[in-house]
Amino acid sequence: MQCVSSTNLTEYPLISRGKVRDIYDTGSDTLLIVTTDRISAFDVIMDDPIPHKGVVLNQITLFWMEKFASLVPNHLLATDPRDFPAPLRAHADLLEGRSVLVKKAKPLPIECIVRGYITGSGWKDYLKTGSVCGHALPKGLRESDKLANPLFTPSTKAELGAHDENISIDEAMRIAGADLAKQAEDTALGIYSAARDYAAERGIIIADTKFEFGTVAENGQEKLIVIDEVLTPDSSRFWPMSDYAPGRGQMSFDKQFLRDWLEEIGFNKQPPAPKIPQHIIAQTRAKYLEAFRLLTGRDLGV
Repeated sequence: MQCVSSTNLTEYPLISRGKVRDIYDTGSDTLLIVTTDRISAFDVIMDDPIPHKGVVLNQITLFWMEKFASLVPNHLLATDPRDFPAPLRAHADLLEGRSVLVKKAKPLPIECIVRGYITGSGWKDYLKTGSVCGHALPKGLRESDKLANPLFTPSTKAELGAHDENISIDEAMRIAGADLAKQAEDTALGIYSAARDYAAERGIIIADTKFEFGTVAENGQEKLIVIDEVLTPDSSRFWPMSDYAPGRGQMSFDKQFLRDWLEEIGFNKQPPAPKIPQHIIAQTRAKYLEAFRLLTGRDLGV
């Protein structure tokens, strides 16, 4: 499998080039999503890719979507390039392992975040206010403490390059509609709880995660489905259980490793991105591959 920083598939219109994914319009009701090896941190896209990262993200997402298909339907139509529209088959080598054909959906206008541990922006909010997204928390929590119950903590959905802002559930209901926001909350908490228990059996703590939901029309009604990525090292914090100790930041299997390096060198969290040294690239890649192996019990063979 080759390293893919970006794609240029001229057979179909490119409608989005995000932090990681290139999305093509393949018809009236379908999209092609290609997960590249780009990596971002602090909402800045790095110039240096992480080889095979996109394959890891895509394959972990497929693993979880299949596992939780009974909890929530998803947008998948095809995962093998041989089953994609004929014009794409010439790109099978590039698309192998890192692409999906999906049904179009209307994305919810909020980010659906679940926190099982107090860390990241949630920890910063707690230190300032004693609460996170309107959830009042007990006094005396330490950084990385496990929460008594997972919290649904939505945020705004910022434009590329801007920062999401934490919001209350009431505000999420105002933005997305009460019924859809409540359904998204219940679904997100259900998936997270099941995934957390599964991952714990394999030595991984899922500290928090972000879900993307959308709606599709079905029998005259809007049906909620899960879209984009699910419980990957990019959308979640994965901590090794063997090293977990509250009261400090944690080692991780995700891009927190890259974030920590950027903090160490004093990155101002604005473009242009610094060049990533080869040893940081190699160690970041190894963490993604190890997360895949532990979660799925398989080796990508790359």
